Amino acid sequence: MFSRLIIKELKNWSERADRKPLILRGARQVGKTTVVNAFAETFGQYIYLNLEKPEDKIIFETSADINTLVQAIFISKDKDFAARNDTLLFIDEIQDVPGAFNMLRYFYEEFPEIKVIAAGSLLETIFNRGLSFPVGRVEFMVVRPVSFPEFLAAIGQNLVLEQLEQIPLKDFAHSRLLQLFHSYALIGGMPEVVSKYAATKDLTALSTVYERLITAYIDDVEKYGTTDLLMRVIRFCIRASFSEAGNRIKFERFARSDYRSREVGEALRTLEKTFLLSLIYPTISATLPLLPDHRKSPRLQVLDTGMMNYFLGIQVEILGTKDLNNIHQGTIIEHLVGQELLANQFNALSSLNFWVREKTTSTAEVDYVYPFEGQLIPIEVKSGKDGTLRSLHLFMDEAPHDMAIRFYSERLHLTEHTTPAGKSFLLLSLPYSLASKTKEYISWLKKEGRHYLATLKQEGARRPPTSPDQ
Repeated sequence: MFSRLIIKELKNWSERADRKPLILRGARQVGKTTVVNAFAETFGQYIYLNLEKPEDKIIFETSADINTLVQAIFISKDKDFAARNDTLLFIDEIQDVPGAFNMLRYFYEEFPEIKVIAAGSLLETIFNRGLSFPVGRVEFMVVRPVSFPEFLAAIGQNLVLEQLEQIPLKDFAHSRLLQLFHSYALIGGMPEVVSKYAATKDLTALSTVYERLITAYIDDVEKYGTTDLLMRVIRFCIRASFSEAGNRIKFERFARSDYRSREVGEALRTLEKTFLLSLIYPTISATLPLLPDHRKSPRLQVLDTGMMNYFLGIQVEILGTKDLNNIHQGTIIEHLVGQELLANQFNALSSLNFWVREKTTSTAEVDYVYPFEGQLIPIEVKSGKDGTLRSLHLFMDEAPHDMAIRFYSERLHLTEHTTPAGKSFLLLSLPYSLASKTKEYISWLKKEGRHYLATLKQEGARRPPTSPDQ
């Protein structure tokens, strides 16, 4: 189970003249090794080293220089050194030999023709331990849970996937896509869970996989924490994060605990390094540069919505709903849209962002803001019947453009709105199932939106508003 898009990213990396050794980052069990194994099929030679294995570990521990190391690697794996230009070298579990990190710089300097990728479990936990790290000699890429399009491919829904790729989406494809998106919302994007479901189509068989994943993360606490107190707080925060995900949080007495702000802050930031969760801070500006305000309360985002659903015990509710916005006060679908926005972003610095205006007289909040061609595009996640656009109107009054996105349970719908202050803008309402295509739809809205709307008017095909806020 892996993303086709990240394979494409890896291919682009391998073909660059200025390529550096690549370190894959991401939480445990998101499929880093699987991704590299699939990418390796495009090479004439593939060398896989797992530094947890003594026979691979000793190669790095006994090689004094890069020339000896490279020769030892090729000889030990019976590979042709003359074919190194068409060789992918994957160093897995690299954290087991910390000195191996520094050797990456010499691959870059002495053997740039060899494509080198490194990865490891709990890799993030050793970055701040006085490690000699080859700054400027390596680059990073993040592997995340699979997106809805990858879920469709995994369960064999290729015809539906073809429709998802069509922009704009045809009306006839909406119902089936929404039905399958509900399944994805329930299951989530952890590769092992999706693979299990693809093989069995049995939702009841997934419980053991969720339990194993969550237990593994909790069992890793000893590797995260540097003190007994920090380990206790981290263990608590892992469990509590699934129930608090999607909400704005305060560190002081987090999740009704007795832990103080300093303790919780250190624990959550440690978990953030492992990609188990993200602390999303708001911005107060409707224009770039995007500067998160760390004085304000962050919103908590966990690794995977499916794991969150399992932990909360709300899977049955998701199965029976017509609108995901009705589940868990709308938190689940808002969280999943955020996961979809991140799914195709592989830069280590990529993050989610939202907008707030907090005054003594009133507050306003837009669920997400999405950087696009030098502008911040607002994204709301609202019910088709009960949504309000007051916050969106306030944002648009400050924004130097005329585009906004809303995700809801209904069909694709484009309308022109006017704020109370008199500014006109285009609101593209998209079904939840299209969240992974946000960038493509913003591009389409910018290029074709006005023309598309004019055509609908001319043909008399514009549908009536579907909610009071329209």
